[in-house]
Amino acid sequence: MPKFMKSLNIISRCQYAFRAKHSESGINAIHHSLVLAICREPGRSQDELAKDICIDKSGVARALASLETNGFVERKTDPENKRKTLVFPTEKLLEQISSVRSVTADWNRLVSEGISEEEFAVFQSVLFRMEKNARKIIDEQEVLPEK
Repeated sequence: MPKFMKSLNIISRCQYAFRAKHSESGINAIHHSLVLAICREPGRSQDELAKDICIDKSGVARALASLETNGFVERKTDPENKRKTLVFPTEKLLEQISSVRSVTADWNRLVSEGISEEEFAVFQSVLFRMEKNARKIIDEQEVLPEK
């Protein structure tokens, strides 16, 4: 089996650097995945967000605290379950989300240059299956540590 994880990690780190350089939204590059998830489905819990983007709960809590301090998100206690904290985008975030999406789209376009649609479809299919396998491993073994 080819050693693909190193390449995926390098692509991920390069994406972070690209986001940091090209983001004009005032949103830290490390928060892009989180704010995209929040805007995609407002009102999800912190725990659901952590699971969605595969970051430990305390890391999500710290990131949300920063986003809340800067006026990008609002956290509210779930009226049906007081132990749950729900996360909502603010108007400030909604005004900036198109910029975050634009940086993401630019990255996706640039990183996939020279790859045919057919090659990309196969790659994406394989990658989605690997993601499904990875999430299954995490869910079954509960290997995301609490920090």
